Amino acid sequence: MLKKKTVFARSLFIPLMLAFLVVLAACSTNNGNIVNTPSPTDGTEKPAETPTEKPAPDDGLYSIEDFSNVKKNEGEAIKGGSITFGLVSDTPFEGTLNFSFYGSDPDAQVLSWFDEPLLTWDKSYVYTNDGAATYEVSEDGKTFTFTIRDNVNWHDGKPVTAEDWLFAHEVIGDKKYDGLRYDSSFTNIVGMTEYHEGKAKTISGIEVLSEKKLKITYIQSTPSLLTGGVWTYPLAKHIFGNMDVDKISSSPEVREKPIGFGPFKVKSIVPGESVVYEKNTDYWRGEPALDEVVLKVINPTTVVQQLKSGGVDLVDSFPVDQYPDNANLSNLEFLGAIDRAYTYIGFKLGKWDAEAGKVIPDPKAKMGDVNLRKAMWHAVDNDQVGKKFYHGLRWNATTLIPPSHPEYHDSTIKGLAYDPELAKKILDDAGYKMDGKFRTNPDGSELVINFISMTGGDIAEPLAQYYVQSWQAIGLNVQLEMVEFNTFYDRVGSKGKDDPKVDVYQGAWGVGIDVDPSGLYGRDALLNFPRYASDEQDKLLKEGVSEAAFDVKVRQGIYKEWQQLMVNEIPVFPTLYRAIITPVNKRILNFAIGDGTNLYLNQLAVSQDKPFVAE
Repeated sequence: MLKKKTVFARSLFIPLMLAFLVVLAACSTNNGNIVNTPSPTDGTEKPAETPTEKPAPDDGLYSIEDFSNVKKNEGEAIKGGSITFGLVSDTPFEGTLNFSFYGSDPDAQVLSWFDEPLLTWDKSYVYTNDGAATYEVSEDGKTFTFTIRDNVNWHDGKPVTAEDWLFAHEVIGDKKYDGLRYDSSFTNIVGMTEYHEGKAKTISGIEVLSEKKLKITYIQSTPSLLTGGVWTYPLAKHIFGNMDVDKISSSPEVREKPIGFGPFKVKSIVPGESVVYEKNTDYWRGEPALDEVVLKVINPTTVVQQLKSGGVDLVDSFPVDQYPDNANLSNLEFLGAIDRAYTYIGFKLGKWDAEAGKVIPDPKAKMGDVNLRKAMWHAVDNDQVGKKFYHGLRWNATTLIPPSHPEYHDSTIKGLAYDPELAKKILDDAGYKMDGKFRTNPDGSELVINFISMTGGDIAEPLAQYYVQSWQAIGLNVQLEMVEFNTFYDRVGSKGKDDPKVDVYQGAWGVGIDVDPSGLYGRDALLNFPRYASDEQDKLLKEGVSEAAFDVKVRQGIYKEWQQLMVNEIPVFPTLYRAIITPVNKRILNFAIGDGTNLYLNQLAVSQDKPFVAE
């Protein structure tokens, strides 16, 4: 689940971690499309369309089943045209605009318009041969031979080569690499560990066969290799080859004039605020229908007005709490899909050892007692949170594999039910005694829990306050701090430094196409922000990518055990699964969200020059 490539299947990095409106895709790395992006993904099946106007249900609750994920085409496409895409955020995008280095969903949204992975996948999340590269696998499943199509070129006209693909692996495997991607999927490459440790000058398991052919040999054949375990983003060696690895992410070539091989080219950037793209006439799938795309950051508080006025044609993340009041806007069609994501409460249980490249659990961590974590889960009513805050378009989450992966999401695991009286009893029995208004630690010392959550739309702080009040109701002294997006992830550890003043945090993950959760919770995963590790989890994660796991039933059993282990151990607990609700101006043609469509960004078109305006 969430490996190292973002999924541009709609939207991500990685990380989706945003508390409510944004998603950290950086973290979400896997391949292809970005969680919540305006880009369609691979696939062949087209869901039945539903009416765009949806009357308010009697109980005030909506269902994602009432939405189509494919926009109805109304009218004929005009030649060319420009659209405006709204990146919904209360903070600027960071501007690390390269898939090898980016660290947040807003940057992934910016990237998705001008760059893409070399491989695509089908509706079952298995790599296909329909992308910018094709592949063959050896009989033992360990060696992949990739062929990049002849007409795949960088925006400066240089061909995308096997050397570029190798170079991306060399940069990520370099000891001085300052990004988030180096983890078990890279160390599974023959010779990568020796290269990373400086014992070898080359990666012995990667061989350039010709300008467009690359061969990669893996130590272990795993089911993940076909569903996200391959790094599919090349890095332009003719641009970055002479730079120090630790200088690449801050270079103008990443931040001011980034390059890709996608359907649009970056024309200009106002850092953190907007990007103007022009069409890439040399795009390998064919010349884009649109002449231009303008991306601009839109504050969550103004997104509805921007949509009504035609100030933006579509947005990456519509605040679902605002849907009921705007469901029947005359100039929009609302699309919906189940998001590959969940929001969660995380507990800090250790530190990140940058030198060793792994999590170091702290047996004395403030949140180290599982009874304390268990009580805090029992104290919150996420079923009602989904209904009251999100009108049913987010709903109670029970495990860390969301229903977007139906083969592996175990609906028989119910998580921990809302039961504040049981929560109090658990704390009483564990020795957390009441001393006036709040409880003390079992040793009698003061217990103050520092909780951070992200700023965002109108409900960001009220929702965080709900959790605080629920925990205070069982006697816990929880102190809330609201933090803007970029600072939030710095403090929880996205750069390898864990703020000792953070005990509990509220985040969200966008998961990748591969169900393997190692990229988020493995011992060697920087994105393992709770800093949790255990021998039992190590065993299960290893088994999940073993030869035996090629049998789907075996793999399902392994990840059922892992889901239950995380319910038992509670390094984090999931709060809500989520629907993507995307409003689209009625002039937009050939657009879809979610997985399982056969539309691509070069097909995106408009039926008239100007957006429709709400009546």
